[in-house]
Amino acid sequence: MRVEEIHRDIALEVPFTGDLVDAMVDALHVEDPDAAVLPYTLSGGTDNKSLARLGITGYGFAPLRLPADLDFSGMFHGVDERVPVDSLRFGVRVLDRLLRTC
Repeated sequence: MRVEEIHRDIALEVPFTGDLVDAMVDALHVEDPDAAVLPYTLSGGTDNKSLARLGITGYGFAPLRLPADLDFSGMFHGVDERVPVDSLRFGVRVLDRLLRTC
């Protein structure tokens, strides 16, 4: 059996501290004071890889408050990918607050 590398890319690790991270957490906690905020690992593509090569630290921040019974990860990028409208409204409020404070 032969293994052949088809694509090679960098992995990203960014600090989970600083003014921007604090602002994201604060904006989220205004809308959901009990939200657990933590960094996570995600396999997949991101424009942040290109930005990192330029010395720019980027963060993925897409706040959604999803119902516990929604299999979001199972639908992710699938033919039936969707989120509830209330989840989007929550995210809009958080992002609006973040942008107005930065």
